[in-house]
Amino acid sequence: MSLAEPITCNSPARCTAPYPFADTIVNSSPRLPRGVAAGRGEVELVLDLRHAGRRSVTLRYEWAGDAAQPAVFVAGGISAHRHLAANDRFAEPGWWQAQVGEGRALDPQTHCLLSFDWLGADGALDVVIDPADQADAIAALLDALGVEALHAFVGSSYGAMVGLQFAARHPARLHQLVAISGTHRAHPYASAWRALQRRAVALGALQCDESHGLALARQLAILSYRTPEEFDARFDSVEVAHGRVRVGAEDYLDHCGAKYASNTPPVAFLRLSESIDLQSLEPESINVAVTVVAVEQDRLVPVADARALAQRLRGETRLCVLDSAYGHDAFLKEVDAIGAVLRECLIDANPEVSA
Repeated sequence: MSLAEPITCNSPARCTAPYPFADTIVNSSPRLPRGVAAGRGEVELVLDLRHAGRRSVTLRYEWAGDAAQPAVFVAGGISAHRHLAANDRFAEPGWWQAQVGEGRALDPQTHCLLSFDWLGADGALDVVIDPADQADAIAALLDALGVEALHAFVGSSYGAMVGLQFAARHPARLHQLVAISGTHRAHPYASAWRALQRRAVALGALQCDESHGLALARQLAILSYRTPEEFDARFDSVEVAHGRVRVGAEDYLDHCGAKYASNTPPVAFLRLSESIDLQSLEPESINVAVTVVAVEQDRLVPVADARALAQRLRGETRLCVLDSAYGHDAFLKEVDAIGAVLRECLIDANPEVSA
């Protein structure tokens, strides 16, 4: 992709010219209000991957907001993508619909929001992908777009891990990080859970039914994302049908598995699942402002790891511990609590934005 002119950035977090993207639009959706531009693009790059050497890659990105506003990069879990919220050009709901829009925590009227599809998300990059590779890819994307630095990086789950890598590897390009349900290491218990999910995919492939294996892996993942408390409140019926016992949660899990398998290449799941388990960095290497958000009931990212991260970071640090029956998925489900944290972080770091 060729850019018309580089963006002029006069401060680490503010750009003073509009992004020169070919597919710029003026958007009048309620979620991306009139006068706020939005668009998508691709950048072809060559990156040096930590475990796979030099590779040609395509970075697919989306943006929403006026480039004169502070730039915020937003990243979610391994199933998240570049599309954060619905707009006139791209009408489908985004993965973080609840937090992105006019008057919401991530408001394209007050911030220019950037996001991208993870390296490997299309299944074409069948190599080991480190979270540090994702951080370097984001830095390369910012170079291509002429963005010198980010006002904030908001990452949830895998996105929080990548955000920590970005803060460690590219500190001069980041004012602050919000790391939600993701820390400096992959916990061995969570890694074991993910290893079983990958074995389910492998078993499906042996049976010439990789899609079924992927659906089963997703069902196992859902059990790790949520909590016994939520399942106790939602599912209580057990029935005998056609000579077998079927428990109340099976229909829900079947739906989750089938939906995921229909949208995700098995290779993408395997490589990104592995990438989570490669997360390992020294918190002492991070000297930017970080807000660490943890959930008491999160079984994948224990609160103890979040506390250890917060204690070892070298920059200004805040720790927020939430209570939620949604466990690891609280960043998707606890709209008010997560929104309040984001508002406080973004406003505190940017006094020009009023509450």
